Amino acid sequence: MMTKKPPVPAESQSPYPKAEAPHAGEGEALAVAKEMAEAAKRRMPSSRQIGMGAAIGVGSAAIVAGLLYWKGGRKERK
Repeated sequence: MMTKKPPVPAESQSPYPKAEAPHAGEGEALAVAKEMAEAAKRRMPSSRQIGMGAAIGVGSAAIVAGLLYWKGGRKERK
């Protein structure tokens, strides 16, 4: 059978394999990644916490706007 690739001399070939060998079972990194994903799910905020955060954000923005408006309505005293 003929190939279109020319032969490569042995001294020019890489000593490292082109593809990684298959791993047996579940690796340590995969187990740690799964554990971290489960921990992230437990830390997700509930809808009640999101609602409270939004209410606090809107309330503080209203207070700041009120203070800016209140200070802006004064006339300068000379």
